[in-house]
Amino acid sequence: MPTMQDVARHAGVSVMTVSNVINDHPHVRATTRQKVLESISALGYHVNTAARSLRQGKTGVIGLAVPDIDRPYFGMLARLLIDRAAAHGYELVIEQTHASREREVDAISRSRLRSYDGLFLYAAELPDDDAMLLRGEFPIVVFGEHAYSGPIDHVEMANADGARLATAHLIERGCRRVGILGGRIGDPDDIGVATLRTRGYREALEAAGIAFDPALVRDAEYSYEGGSAQAAALLAEVDDLDGLFCATDVIAIGAMRALHEAGRRVPQDVRVVGFDDVSLAAFTTPSLTSIAPGHDEMADAAMEMVLGRISGERAADDYRSFTGPARLVERESTASVV
Repeated sequence: MPTMQDVARHAGVSVMTVSNVINDHPHVRATTRQKVLESISALGYHVNTAARSLRQGKTGVIGLAVPDIDRPYFGMLARLLIDRAAAHGYELVIEQTHASREREVDAISRSRLRSYDGLFLYAAELPDDDAMLLRGEFPIVVFGEHAYSGPIDHVEMANADGARLATAHLIERGCRRVGILGGRIGDPDDIGVATLRTRGYREALEAAGIAFDPALVRDAEYSYEGGSAQAAALLAEVDDLDGLFCATDVIAIGAMRALHEAGRRVPQDVRVVGFDDVSLAAFTTPSLTSIAPGHDEMADAAMEMVLGRISGERAADDYRSFTGPARLVERESTASVV
């Protein structure tokens, strides 16, 4: 079996350079990297990951468990974390939980059994009763909006603030009958995404002196189909709807399809704002105004949290949280109409 030394001799470089290429270190010239990769291919060299794990005391793998990888937001999150993990010499292994509590628990168990160095978990259904699974020696960073009775490493969006920005923008554009899709009028202690974004929506209405109308709040599956179905239902019942805040861009895109099919023009008849600022938002017709929740900042914070745990630089009780900064990205779906 060829060794790293064989690759170095074949490529005419040092063993350290070969190691840097294998570990994807950024400070290697492109020509040198290509030469080493060609030698690796020519010799059929394979990294002995088991031996490396024993030497380093780690596998170089971090898990990422998300509800559904085909949703634009989770695809974006995966890409951001893959890039950051690679910059630090780690690989990311992705799995789907389908927003199931059992699968979220399984993701934690499997990460430990497979000796991953850490786990990023989007906790959609994990209740407070399972909070002890999120603490301890194994590094776990949680994405999502659930509250837990004890401290955890947690990254979340500014849900209420973002919803407030979105709704206030619609009001500033002249909208007075603003609906919300993907919202929920819940218990005050409920801090799920739907409830938090409805809270921000209501606060913007109140600040503008506009009465809150529960008939304009529609829960919706967070999908294109859910957005389309709930927008069609709302249009059938509310004749004077002139604005829509959608809890995600996916819902908003589905809603714009329903508006088109109903003969309602965007933005002339109904203005629409989404949430997440996924890349598709800039390419719809019209392009979608959206709330950008600080994707890069959240990915940076999550990576810093998990690496701090893996390296042992943080004390066992040093749990941290981070909330991404929300900002409005204006596009055609809320443009002023001449």
